[in-house]
Amino acid sequence: MTNLCRWGILGAANIARKNWKAMRLAGNAQLVAVASRDRSKAEQFIAECQAEAPFPQAPVACTYEQLLERPDIDAVYIPLPTGIRPPWVIRAAQARKHVLCEKPCAPHADQLRDMLQACRQNNVLFMDGVMFMHSQRLQLLRRLLDDGHTIGTLRRINSQFSFAAPPEFLRSNIRVQPQLEPLGALGDLGWYNIRLSLWILKYEMPIQVTARILYPPDNFTQAVPLELAAELLFADQISASFYCSFRTELQQWAHISGSNGSIWIDDFVLPYYGAEVGLIVSQPYFRVVGCSFNMENHSQRYAVREYSDGVPGAQEVNMIRNFSLAVLSGRIEPQWSEIAWKTQVVLDACLRSARQHGQPVTINPSDGLL
Repeated sequence: MTNLCRWGILGAANIARKNWKAMRLAGNAQLVAVASRDRSKAEQFIAECQAEAPFPQAPVACTYEQLLERPDIDAVYIPLPTGIRPPWVIRAAQARKHVLCEKPCAPHADQLRDMLQACRQNNVLFMDGVMFMHSQRLQLLRRLLDDGHTIGTLRRINSQFSFAAPPEFLRSNIRVQPQLEPLGALGDLGWYNIRLSLWILKYEMPIQVTARILYPPDNFTQAVPLELAAELLFADQISASFYCSFRTELQQWAHISGSNGSIWIDDFVLPYYGAEVGLIVSQPYFRVVGCSFNMENHSQRYAVREYSDGVPGAQEVNMIRNFSLAVLSGRIEPQWSEIAWKTQVVLDACLRSARQHGQPVTINPSDGLL
């Protein structure tokens, strides 16, 4: 077994700069090549990233096809636009390259099924690029959720992921272009909201979903959703709601409520800059004594030592390290495909409900099975 997973990046997207640095810091990864339709763009991308986070040997620039043909690449990170990504994931799998796929994984679950089938047939690992899945904070959160007393019985999950895009973004960014990013804010942001809810519930699927595209209010059956709100109903009287938007100030919070208390996370996607990632447990108490009606705030912060970004222990570096370790050890972990599939199925149901004036969409247990 070699000690380095050899990577290629298929597409010089801006987010790939973060994962370039993560590969450099992972300790078990080596970036071999970067591909772009425009070779000069790949060369510029390499020069800029190499200047900030240099590999001992600079990656080479090449075309998509050339990258997939290289025998010295084990895994590919694919940040191509969602609308054109599925065939390249399939081609990567057929070339026996393990796949780290940006999210949303596909425009529709039918396409994702084909992508995952290609990965299974060629015995390659598939994982989506949700970085918070690799943060130590999730281990802390799981302990608190499952200890039986911090929040008691789980009842409700609320989350929001949004940012106020400038006018030029809403005019020309690929995330508002139907051919490239047909899922708009739902795919770009809502994927994280859905994933968090599913993770909290240990990937139990909702029974029913309702959603509405709040903007644009006209032509909402065809336009890319820029703002969407959804409600998910689960078994055992548990519900979850989320709001995602390109029109509202930057927020990325989650609130998890139970019969005894609640947990608040104000940066569940991209941790605020610092040396810790944390959360707040709240167990307020309403006390009435005579004429005094006191609402008492009993809150406690819990945290783990983990830098927000750009260092060896950050969540994006953990993602690359974990992926590379799976490849190097030969462990093709099917749960990552299953997690991506379930997220896509719920996302599709939300969009279907929103396109149908908020009509409820039922999700059958079999829908969550690959």
